[in-house]
Amino acid sequence: MPADESPAARGAGRSRATAAISRVLTQPLLAGPLPGGPGLPAGLALRSRPATGPRRPPSPRGGGPSRSGGGQPRPSRGAGVRRTYERARRAWDRPLTAYYLILGAGMLITVLGLVMVYSASMIKALELARPSTYFFRKQFLAAVIGAGLMLLASRMPVKLHRALAYPLLMGTVFLMVLVQVPGIGMSVNGNQNWIYVGGPFQLQPSEFGKLALILWGADLLARKQDRRLLAQWKHMLVPLVPVAFMLLGLIMLGGDMGTAIILTAILFGLLWLAGAPTRLFAGVLAFACLIGFLLIKTSPNRMSRLGCIGASEPGPGDSCWQAVHGIYALASGGWFGSGLGASVEKWGQLPEPHTDFIFAITGEELGLAGTLSVLALFAALGYAGIRVAGRTEDPFVRYAAGGVTTWITAQAVINIGAVLGLLPIAGVPLPLFSYGGSALLPTMFAVGLLIAFAREDPAARAALAMRRPGVRWKTMRRRVMKRPSGER
Repeated sequence: MPADESPAARGAGRSRATAAISRVLTQPLLAGPLPGGPGLPAGLALRSRPATGPRRPPSPRGGGPSRSGGGQPRPSRGAGVRRTYERARRAWDRPLTAYYLILGAGMLITVLGLVMVYSASMIKALELARPSTYFFRKQFLAAVIGAGLMLLASRMPVKLHRALAYPLLMGTVFLMVLVQVPGIGMSVNGNQNWIYVGGPFQLQPSEFGKLALILWGADLLARKQDRRLLAQWKHMLVPLVPVAFMLLGLIMLGGDMGTAIILTAILFGLLWLAGAPTRLFAGVLAFACLIGFLLIKTSPNRMSRLGCIGASEPGPGDSCWQAVHGIYALASGGWFGSGLGASVEKWGQLPEPHTDFIFAITGEELGLAGTLSVLALFAALGYAGIRVAGRTEDPFVRYAAGGVTTWITAQAVINIGAVLGLLPIAGVPLPLFSYGGSALLPTMFAVGLLIAFAREDPAARAALAMRRPGVRWKTMRRRVMKRPSGER
């Protein structure tokens, strides 16, 4: 604008510019219908105009993706199930899974067994003019000693376990010979398999014979495998089978058929793990079955037990009284049982309610839920033992872990099968669960063996080392020292 222009001319110019801007702003609004409707004043048209940018489509009422394909689709239910399965599989494949399964299942079975021993043995103790906690206190003392043995076994190195094999075998054989000496051995329920220790305590050496056979047999087979001698039949059988038959003979002298069956199962488990040929395995099995048939056929007591499989009535002379009342106890328990301590069969109806038939009392007081929980714990313990045996590279660990797993699993199956009426009553206790310190001590030591073997896995050892407080603090401090401070 020129400098000599008058103020009146400048005002007229501003008026013309203002009028031009107003025409530009109002021209598009007047060209079409107003957003607010035909009767809306032009001055309100600017307020009702949409904001700058494209208008968002209205969302559907259900909150999901629109029918036109807009929006993010929800993940399908199948994807969520697959994600959960993958997480569970990764958690199950962690290095410490077997370690925690063995430790947790072993301790839970032992603690639940203590509770059921107290509940099932109260009436039996009162019948013997003893305090109601008599059997429970003895079992609790054995459990405390067994916990110490389990901790000791879990901390011992594999070399020390192998060194313990021969002294344990020789000591067990010596004690099993002493059982047959008059004045030293004791007879309980018709079986000469006990040694008087002192006070109210007795010792059954045949229970330690199971552990001795496992350790000695695992060490023997491992040394022969290192020398590549297991491909020959004579090296696979000798001296493992003769020593096992010697232990079986000492046990059968006392008349304990149930323990002999468990020892035979351990022998076959070791041969199976060693890769015995089918013909050799079948030959040894046929020989063992022949001996067992002769022993059962020549004993009226064993023949009567065989005839009680699936019995629903006590039979003539009440020969199947124990088997039938075990079924009665399980049937009266229902889904959740009659309550802890409320069993009826333990009031003199069911013989041996706190030892061989404690599973029946568990079913009566805790119901199907309680018995299935016990079965699940034994299944978890068996799976963890198989996992330890299958993932190790040490032949001794593989044979020992497989032997312990065979021992606990076979004994649990035989005991529970007898209570359910599916197998003859063999007179073996439920591992870690039934009353009996002589059975509890070696079994808890065997569980400690499995824990030690699970810790020996390289991945598990590294995971346990990272969880130590000192290692974790040093690792965190190292990370903090390496982290840049951000100062310049």
